[in-house]
Amino acid sequence: MAGSLNKVQLIGRLGADPEIKQMVNGKNVARLSIATSQSWKDKNSGEKKEKTEWHRIVIFNEGLVNVVQQYLKKGANIYVEGQLSTRKWKDEASGQDKYSTEVILQGYNSNLTMLDNRNKSDQSNNLVSENKSSLPNDNLNQDISELDDEIPF
Repeated sequence: MAGSLNKVQLIGRLGADPEIKQMVNGKNVARLSIATSQSWKDKNSGEKKEKTEWHRIVIFNEGLVNVVQQYLKKGANIYVEGQLSTRKWKDEASGQDKYSTEVILQGYNSNLTMLDNRNKSDQSNNLVSENKSSLPNDNLNQDISELDDEIPF
């Protein structure tokens, strides 16, 4: 289909430590579960409401799997960019078809950025600052004066 696009961008927190598994071909795959939240004020009661969505993330990109394994833990705030994919399998116990929709990070059009602030002596801080430029500008909560120090001219 000409003119189609399959791209997902999420910012959220890990709900559990990443799960790293080895595939049959010997390469590692990482599985993450991240939560995104939406909040609003109820018009009738004035009460603050919140809804959380959980997203399954599967990372096949070997470099990103290594970063996940070394630096990410439950509660980490991350930005991911990948493709939406639904897979189907048969449940052995019930014989019923099951489906899972996941965000797949594989190949050049995938991105993972750690958003948590770390101590400047922490080695992972370099990784965070190098990847911030890959975020859409409207998602950065950064003071403009902080950006002036990073401009090379």
